Amino acid sequence: MSGSPDRAAHAANRPSRRSLDGLRVIDLSRVLAGPLCTQMLADHGADVIKVEPPAGDETRTLGPPFNEAGDAAYFTAVNRGKRAIALDLAHVEGQRTLLQLLENADVLVENFIPGTMARWGLDYESVLASRFPRLIYCSISGFGTDGPLGGLPGYDAILQAMCGLMSINGDPASGPTRIGVPIVDHLTGYTAMSGILLALADRQHTGLGQRVEATLFDTALSLLVPHAANWMHSGRTPELLGSAHPNIAPYDKFACRDGLVFLGLLNDRQFQRFCEHVGLSRLLTDDRFATNAMRLQHRAQLRAEIEAVLASWSRDALCEELMRQGVPVGPVNTVPEAFEQLHAQHRQMSVERKGYRGVGIPTRLSRTPGQPASTPPCYGQHTDEVLLEAGLSDRRLAELRDLGVLPRKRRK
Repeated sequence: MSGSPDRAAHAANRPSRRSLDGLRVIDLSRVLAGPLCTQMLADHGADVIKVEPPAGDETRTLGPPFNEAGDAAYFTAVNRGKRAIALDLAHVEGQRTLLQLLENADVLVENFIPGTMARWGLDYESVLASRFPRLIYCSISGFGTDGPLGGLPGYDAILQAMCGLMSINGDPASGPTRIGVPIVDHLTGYTAMSGILLALADRQHTGLGQRVEATLFDTALSLLVPHAANWMHSGRTPELLGSAHPNIAPYDKFACRDGLVFLGLLNDRQFQRFCEHVGLSRLLTDDRFATNAMRLQHRAQLRAEIEAVLASWSRDALCEELMRQGVPVGPVNTVPEAFEQLHAQHRQMSVERKGYRGVGIPTRLSRTPGQPASTPPCYGQHTDEVLLEAGLSDRRLAELRDLGVLPRKRRK
């Protein structure tokens, strides 16, 4: 295997062994769910080959801000640790080239509109499964391939709206509100990764790959905990509660003298400690607040009592003192404040290196820890390197460039 200086430097800085070392992943996905899935695989050792169309992954353009290479920060958030090639899969020679890449691949991840791979002669069931029986084929889509919505395009915010997430996010004044992060895309990436790992475990026993499917629609519905269960058991449609919880009180944000905190008391013991510490001991003998069920019935009155007393407290002092007593409370931080926390630094949840800043790895393994891999690639950066490894000759690469299947030169 030929190696670039980037690859050599990356290998020198990584742990001696990671859980997915030796795994080869062909990543045809773009935007968020698929690239996040494959970035997590790369962080744990997989060799991820990112295959982009001639126009590139559209996430490269979703800025500002942009990095020094001209790629949007959004793109860098989900594409580190990959080698990038550019390939026109709509061209028959591009399809043949992909088949050569799959000769030594373990996993293929794609998030095209269902039917696209079949149109290119790359359908899993009729073509790829027999030719590459060990291949794990992961398809990520909005709604899946069949059913009333099968084959339609899906985007995070649309699925938040369709699957009820917006209906329980926001308050009566704001109305249904999109959750501020692409939570459906994000969890779909984790769902896809989980499916891939399950399929790899099965392949250990059977020697066979299989199709893994993750859809934004299924993922969005799975997020409705406990709201779906509440409705299924009560018949009552969940309502907008702002930051409050439908099953727990107090579980909401409150204003202190110098900022907001979020208070989450799950049991009577925590409620007692909270009341005693902040000067609300009289509530402990009030029948309206004796149990969580009673506190829910009198949520508004309880909120008024808490707001009145916390108005004189410093945010940081309140959080420090209560947390040390086992009472869950935290400051409502901005994004910079979140990453400036000493504990975020201790947990290494911010990655900084020359030309790159990103979020750390949330999954920790004791013997084979992951490590944030190489910086996100430029468009087509590793095209020659990867295709030469796959057995193509320099002459063949030149032919593919003349046909327009490969880019003529790497874009900066």
